Amino acid sequence: MASAVNAAYGTTLTREYVSNWERSRVRPGPFYLAALSATLDVPLAVLEGQVDRRAFLTDVAGAAIAPVVASDLLSAGFAARLSGGPTADAWEAKLATYGTEYMSLGAADIQRRVSAELVAVQQQLDNPRLWSVAARLMTLYAKTFPGSDGARAVHWYRMAAQAADESGDDDTRVWVRGRAAIALGYEGAALGVADVLADQAMAISDRPSLGLLNAVFGKAHAAAVRGDRATARRLLTEGWHVFDRAGSHEQTSDYAVPWWRVNVFVSLLAARLGDEATAVAAQDAARAELPSSLPRFATHLEMHRGLMLTRSGDPSGGSAHARTALDALPPEKHSLTLRLLMAEVERT
Repeated sequence: MASAVNAAYGTTLTREYVSNWERSRVRPGPFYLAALSATLDVPLAVLEGQVDRRAFLTDVAGAAIAPVVASDLLSAGFAARLSGGPTADAWEAKLATYGTEYMSLGAADIQRRVSAELVAVQQQLDNPRLWSVAARLMTLYAKTFPGSDGARAVHWYRMAAQAADESGDDDTRVWVRGRAAIALGYEGAALGVADVLADQAMAISDRPSLGLLNAVFGKAHAAAVRGDRATARRLLTEGWHVFDRAGSHEQTSDYAVPWWRVNVFVSLLAARLGDEATAVAAQDAARAELPSSLPRFATHLEMHRGLMLTRSGDPSGGSAHARTALDALPPEKHSLTLRLLMAEVERT
C-alpha cells in the first residue's frame, strides 16, 4: 500500500509509518490526510480527527469492519482507485461466487472477505451498474450480523436499499429489500424494519420475482412471530403463487430460491404457526431435494422440528432436539441465524 501511494503522490510514506498509524502511535499529517481524502473519495473533514485505527475502520471503511486490518482495507481501496478496479462483469462474477459460498461458509469468513470488496467497489461508483453490485454486497455483509443487535444489520440493510436506489434498477431495488425482509423475518428480529422493507419492495414492483418472493415470505414470518396468524397464512398462500412464477432452478446460491429452499421458509413459518402437518410436509419436501453439500440447511430443518415440539407442549424435548441438531453441525458451519433459531426454541 505504501509503495502505491508513494508512486501516485510522490510521498515518502513507509510501511513502518502505516503500521504505527494502525496502532494509533502516530497521527497522519495534513498531506497524508489530503492524499487519503482524494484517493478514497472521502471528505477531508471526515478524516480529520478520525484517524486512529478504530475510528478509521468505522467511519471510512464502513460500520464495524473489524475482521480486516486497516492496511488491507487501505490497500484494497487505493488499488481499486489507482487501477480503475474490476470491470462490471468481473464484479458480477464475484457476486455469483459469494452467492454460492455464503451457503456453506461461516459468517466470520464472509464478513472478512466482503468488507474488503466493499472498500474496493466504493471507488468505482461513478458507474451506475456498480451501485447494484455494491447494494447486493452490502446485503450479504448485513447478513453476517444478527438482526437482533438492533443496529449493525439494520444499518447495512438500509444502506443497501439506498445504494440499490442509486442503481436505478428496479430488480435490484426489490431484491435487496426482499432479501433483507426474509433475513430479518426468518430471524424474528427487527420486525418493524422487515415490514417496512417488504412493503417497499412490493410497492416498487408487483412483478413476480425472487425479490418479491423474499419480501412476501419475510413479511409472513414477521406476522407469525407477532401472532398474526391470519396475515401470515394469507401471505403464505401469496408466496406460493409468486414462487410458481419466479422460483429458481439454481440450487446452491443465496441469490436463488429453488423448491427445497422455499420449503425451508415454509417449514419454519408453519412451525411458528403451530401447523404441524404443513411443517412436516415442507420439511420432507425440502429434504428430498436439498443438496448434500449444504448440511447447514438440514440443521435448520431439524431445529424447526425442535420448535414444533416446544409449541406442542414439550419444551425440554424440543430444546434437546434442536440442540442435538446444532451440535452435530461442525462449529465452522454455524451461522448467526442458527444461533438465533436456537434461542427462539429455548425461549418458546
